[in-house]
Amino acid sequence: MSIGHTLLGLLESGPRHGYDLKRAFDEKFGHDRPLHYGQVYATMSRLLKNGLVEVDGVESDGGPERKRYAITDAGVTDVSAWLEQPEKPEPYLQSTLYTKAVLALLTGRSAADLLDNQRSEHLRLMRTLTDRKRKGDLADQLICDHALFHLEADLRWLEMTAARLDQLAEVVAP
Repeated sequence: MSIGHTLLGLLESGPRHGYDLKRAFDEKFGHDRPLHYGQVYATMSRLLKNGLVEVDGVESDGGPERKRYAITDAGVTDVSAWLEQPEKPEPYLQSTLYTKAVLALLTGRSAADLLDNQRSEHLRLMRTLTDRKRKGDLADQLICDHALFHLEADLRWLEMTAARLDQLAEVVAP
C-alpha cells in the first residue's frame, strides 16, 4: 500500500493535522498494521517537499506547534493517477512453500509432514479470519475475504502438491 497516496486521499476531504491523519488511516486501513507517528510525519514532509501538500496553518494551543496540511492540485492529480493505475497481480512464482517442499525432498526430510503442518497452520488462520469476519464491520469482512481467498488458493496448492510428491521427488532428487 502506498502510504503517501493514502494520506493524500484522506486529505481530499479537507485539511488535517498529522495526528488526525494517523487516526483516520488507522481507523480505515490500519486494523492490523497501524501507522507510527514518525511514519506519518516523514511521509508528510516528503509530500510537502514534492509539492503534493502544503501547510494550511500552524496551531500551538499552549503546546508544541501542530501543522495542518492541505492537499494541492498536484496532490489531487497524483492521487487520481494512482487510483486509476491497476495494481500489478503478483504471481507467487518464488513460493517459499515450494522451496521448502523441494528442500525437504532433497535433504531426505518428510515433505508430506511439512505440507501437513502448513495445511494445519493455514486452517488455523482461516478459522481466526472467519471469526473476525463474522464479528467485523464491512471493512473487516472485505479484508478478511481477500485474505481467505488467498489462503484457499494456497490450500489447493498444498493438496495438489501432496498428491504429486512422488513425481516431484523423481524430478528434484536425482
